[in-house]
Order: sequence, then C-alpha cells, then structure tokens
Amino acid sequence: MAEAPESQRSDSVRNVLFIMCDQLRADALSCHGGLIDTPNIDALAARGVRFDRSYVQGAVCGSSRMSFYTGRYVQSHGARFNTIPLAINQRTMGDHLRPLGVRTALVGKTHMAADRQSMEWLGLDPEAPETIYLAECGFEPAERDDGLHPETRRGRLTLPYNRFLQDHGYGGDNPWHTAANAVIDADGKHTSGWLLRASPFPSIVPDELSETAYMTDKAIDFIREAGDEQWCLHLSFIKPHWPYVVSEPYHQLVSPLDLPDPVRTEAELGSHPVLDAFQRSRTGRAFSRDEARAAVYPAYLGLVKQIDDHLGRLFAELDRLGRTDDTMIVLTSDHGDYLGDHWMGEKDWFHEPIVNVPMIVADPRPSADATRGTASSALVEAIDLAPTFVEAFGGDPVDPWLEGQSLVPLLCGDESQSREAAVSETEFGFLEMSGNLPPASSPIDWRATMLTTDRYKYILSGTGPSLLYDLEDDPNELVDRAGDPALATVEADLHDRMFRWYRERSNEVTRPVFTGHAPPDGIIAKAGFVIGYWDESDVEADGALASIHLDAAPPQG
Repeated sequence: MAEAPESQRSDSVRNVLFIMCDQLRADALSCHGGLIDTPNIDALAARGVRFDRSYVQGAVCGSSRMSFYTGRYVQSHGARFNTIPLAINQRTMGDHLRPLGVRTALVGKTHMAADRQSMEWLGLDPEAPETIYLAECGFEPAERDDGLHPETRRGRLTLPYNRFLQDHGYGGDNPWHTAANAVIDADGKHTSGWLLRASPFPSIVPDELSETAYMTDKAIDFIREAGDEQWCLHLSFIKPHWPYVVSEPYHQLVSPLDLPDPVRTEAELGSHPVLDAFQRSRTGRAFSRDEARAAVYPAYLGLVKQIDDHLGRLFAELDRLGRTDDTMIVLTSDHGDYLGDHWMGEKDWFHEPIVNVPMIVADPRPSADATRGTASSALVEAIDLAPTFVEAFGGDPVDPWLEGQSLVPLLCGDESQSREAAVSETEFGFLEMSGNLPPASSPIDWRATMLTTDRYKYILSGTGPSLLYDLEDDPNELVDRAGDPALATVEADLHDRMFRWYRERSNEVTRPVFTGHAPPDGIIAKAGFVIGYWDESDVEADGALASIHLDAAPPQG
C-alpha cells in the first residue's frame, strides 16, 4: 500500500476500515511466523502496529463480537452466546460514531441476534428504517451475511449471495450449500463441505465467485459509493470459519507433511472436567485424529491466503481512490481455532490460539509514524477498538458505556496507560459437550472467566478447579500450576484481581464518568440545597449565598 510523505498527510482520520476474519488464528499469518505467505496483511503490519497480546472478551463468535461492537465486557453486555440477543439498551459502535457524523456500515457477518422481544414490548418494528440499527447491531447493513446457510435454514431462499451464484449459473435454491461449500471428491461424488473429509478438495465455485471475493467486492462498492462521506466500514469476512473448503488453487498450497505438530500431551487428557468434556466431544475426537488435522489444516490456511489476496485488491482500490492516507485500517479476528491443539477442535476455551488473536492497527496520521512497523507486547483487548475509533474521529473515548481503553496513545508511542491484565469469558452450557459434565444447578456452573497478565493466566471455572499457567515458562499451556505451593501467592493475587474485576463491572451507564475525585465543598449548596449550614457566614464561605437570598421584605399574603 502506498503512503504519501508526512508533509502531504493530515493528522486526522477521515475513515476507518475495520476488518475481521472469523476464526483466524494469529499464527496463520506470515507476520506471526505462519506457514502461509500473507504479503498484504504483512504490508499492513509494516504500516502500523502489530499487537501481539490482543485478547478477545468472549471465546465464541457471538459474545466476542458483541464485545467488539459495544466496547463492553460480556459480563456487562450480557450476550453470552451466539443465540442470545443483544439487549436494545446497549450502545454500539455505530451509536457512538453517528453523532460524530460518521456513517457506520457492515459488509459481512455480525452474529448478532436482535432483541425482538423488547422491540415488540416497545411497539417497534424491527424492519422499519428508524429501528434498523437496533436490529443490526448499530450498523447500516450494506450487505449482512452471517455465512451459515445450511439446508435447514429458510433464510437461504432470499440470501443475496445465493442470488449472485444463481445469476452465474449455479442452480437450486441454496448454491451456498451445494456449490460454494461443496466439492467433488476423488470418486466424483458431490460432497458437502460440512464433512471434514471434503477439505482436501476444491470447492465447486471458482475463487472469483467465492464468499471472500464476493464480500470484498461489496466492500469496494460501498467505498466507491460513499465518496467523500466519512465512514467506518466493518468488513467482516466469513472465513476461515468452517465449512473448511476453499477454491482452487488454495486447497493445495500447503502439504500436510509441512504442518506443525499439534500442541498437546497425553497428560492433558482428562486433566480437568471441562477440558475432558471438550476433548470427548465430537469435534474434540475428530480433530484429535491425525487424518482430520491433515485434511483440514491445509484448507484452513488456503482460506487465509485467499483472504490476503483479496485484501490486496481492496487495498489497491483504496490507493486508487486516494483513501489510504486518511483511513485507519484494523485487521483482527473474533477468536481462533484449535485445529487439534490440546486434543480439541473449534473454540470456546481459553488457550492462546483461541483468545490471543491477531490485531493490526495502521493509523495513517503522522503522529503515529514513530510506531510504524513495530510489534507491541502491551496487553490490549477487543473492547479497546470502539473507543479507539471514537477518538480517531475526534470524539471523547472516555464514556460510561465504553469499558475499553483507546489504543491511540499506544499507536503514538505512549505506553503509560497500558493495562495490567486482560479478561475473557465463556459459557459452555449451550454446547453439546456440556452433556459430558455433571448437571448444572445454575448458569454459573457452566461459565468460566480468564484473567491474563504479562506472565500468568488464571482461569476460574464454575465446574472443576481453577487453572493456572505460567506463560513465560510454559507458553503452550501444557502444565496446570494451580495448587502449586511455589505459586500460591501468585494464584491468590490473581484470584483477588479477578474478583476486583467483577466488582468493577457496572450497568450504571447513565452516571457521570468516574474521576476518583470528591466533589468540591459547597457544590451542593450552590445548586440550591443548603444542607447543614448554621448561618449566613458559613454559606458565604462556600460561595453559595445566592441559594438563600431573600428580598428584604417578605411577600404579603
């Protein structure tokens, strides 16, 4: 991506391009040492800051994304799983940016479930233009597509991407399922991409008709149409989330022989009741098979490479339109993918490949020049992006609704406000694996919370004992140190920190911003409430005489 000299660049951000990939591990990118070459993402990192310790607040799509979009922890926004609606009283990124004159739009997925029950109670039509933001997570839906359209879902009949494929000759009412996410296997059989055995074969649709190409085209269309308007565009790619099939030639860029060994040991099996339940689940058993990992992992990396190639097209269009030098670009993920590590598949727990996601921020302003091309080890969180965007557009990032911290100081080289810990949450009672656990008497039995510091990771689980990892001595999190006398003080401190974090959560979002300073003497008296004063001299000392002023003569009755 081309960048103008400092003398030609403004120290203001006009637009934000907020890119999210679903289920993307950081170590899949070449700038993180990954197997697949991602030159366009690497070039973005060279123009900005790569945050190597960036943590999501939820370990599954829905809860994580609602934290990104609200700037609030899961404990605060309440949408703990994909199917739980985001309450309509929650303010979103769009609610913070629109008053600043910023058009806030979506291309791709949000996984947001609308709070239709509350809308019904209030007499609101979720389809009406004036309430669309409540139903679409605060975004203008330029093209919403959550990327999950199996045969059992009715929405497939009106899906724009399906109409697009039909216009290109792919028949049936759901070519998303029968072509974009299906293959012809070695025996010539039409095979669903939901099956892991399908991953080594190319999807039926070519690259230029893939979901990734389609969403990139829609993003380019939006940017062209927006012209000189200020915008924040959330380009939310559906991949590399399953189904794990990808167009030719991406399906065979990596040989299974070149894959890294899975990160796991026999000692992990059955070491904790929740981990055991994940490991014994269908996905855990499947991804523990070398055959499945060898089939899926190359396709997964191919999906990442495909995204990088299409980002190259998008970045080139920004250059052509002259938008590179006034657009902040962010690339991140809602969570990672186990792919067999720790004998697990999917996500939903707190190992680093799941919760420590890629986070690259390229701020075009000269004030960020000092940190360009650097890697930061500062602890940052997904909820930091919302206040970052507010500040980048000239707003105040300190707001009772926003629990994150703006990254702008870090982008400008100021690390004085770095946080001491990052927090993530999960609730696994919605998953089939919870059938491998004892019955729960309360939702909290099937919840867990993680707190990570520079060195240690502490997990408080509603089922089973707490877990503790020393990330310095054991970066792969293979040895649980909870209960180790040598770390008793550390464990107690982390436990106390976590409960302080819980106590700090508040839904008092209408109160003034907390400053830590007591109100000045006399402020209540000056407002007219003269409480506890003996005589006029006391009131005068606090400058509040106007509050007790009376005319010399009383009014006549």
